[in-house]
Formats: sequence, structure tokens, C-alpha cells
Amino acid sequence: MSGWDRDRAIDRVEELVDAVATEELPVPVREVWVFGDLALGLDPVDRLDVYVTKDLLFGRDEEAESRFRESHSVEGVGKTVRAEWAKANPESLRANPSGHVAPEQCLAAHLLEEGEPIHLEVCNASFEDNVTRRLEGAKARGSYEEILDPRGVCLWLDGRRSEDAFTKLHDGEFVFPTLPDALGMLGLDEDEAQRAAGAVERYREEREGLSVRGDVV
Repeated sequence: MSGWDRDRAIDRVEELVDAVATEELPVPVREVWVFGDLALGLDPVDRLDVYVTKDLLFGRDEEAESRFRESHSVEGVGKTVRAEWAKANPESLRANPSGHVAPEQCLAAHLLEEGEPIHLEVCNASFEDNVTRRLEGAKARGSYEEILDPRGVCLWLDGRRSEDAFTKLHDGEFVFPTLPDALGMLGLDEDEAQRAAGAVERYREEREGLSVRGDVV
């Protein structure tokens, strides 16, 4: 799958927000943002970039954790993902290489179709906070491809859908600076902002199909 026309991309994001609003997910979701091509008003949208802020679960279902350890050889069900979701959706249960359940991969398995040109970012921090944290980390390590594009649009926050944001997406009313200028507003000097933007764009161009990144800060 090579991408979508703009209307189809917006429809797909609306489907994702509807799922967040109405379905039991592996973890609670507090924010849904889009960034990249869709936020910038491009048509077609080569890749749909979605950011989700998840809340941590409170408490622990030790019985479920033990049961899924035995049945699926994974740790953390009832602790890092909802036990009731795992019982209802065992086919969407995903674990990392160490055998611990991976909330970001579970969310992707629940919400997305294999091969869709979508990049999903999942973190316990808000989009705006993580933009700053990722920029600081990228500068410290010189790994500019790790930067999170700050030009985002919030579509869902604390249980409420932003109809105004969807209207502006449909009408192409959002106006953002270039990526180097946006990074300059966050504190990078001109040369560093140009290098960082180039690294982000090259990294993005190398990805195909469905990709997922999980952060804990």
C-alpha cells in the first residue's frame, strides 16, 4: 500500500479516534495527535503519522498475569495491559523480545491493519512534552532521526474529540512552518536545525508499511 488521498487519510484517522472513544483498548488512551503529511495539508498523504498518549494502569491482576504467563508465555498482562482486553483479544497480544507484553504493539495490533502506511508513536507523556524530551535526547546523542516532528494536531484529549480540529484538517486550515524553522523555534541554531530536519526526513523516507515506536519517559 503506497499511501492515501487526503480525504481517505482523514477518514482513517476518524476511524482510529472512534475506536479510541468506543472500544476497550489494551491501555487507557488520553491523547491522539496527527503530525507529518496530514497535519501539513499534503495531498496525497504518503504516510500517516499518529501519536497516542497512553495512561498507566493502576493495580495489578496477578491471577491474569499468571494465567497468560502459562498460556501465552508473556509477562505483564493485568499489569501493563488490561486483563479483560487480553482475554477478549488474545490474537492481538504482542510481547517484546524479553517476553514482556508490549502495550504499543498491542495497540497497533488492535487499531491498525497489517501493511497500512501508518507510523504509530505511543508514549506515556503528552505529545508536546515528548517533543521536547526527544529533541533533548537527540541533541545529546547526535541522533537527530529520533526527533519527533513538533508540527502536530490534537484530535482527542481526555475523552473529548475535537470537531474543530477535524474541520480544519478537512479544510486544510492549519499553517505550520518548515521543519527547520519549527526546530529553530525549539532552540536549535540554523545550521543544526537544517541538519536535524534532513535526518528526520531521510529516516522517514526509509520507512514503509506499518511501523510502531513505544516510549516511556
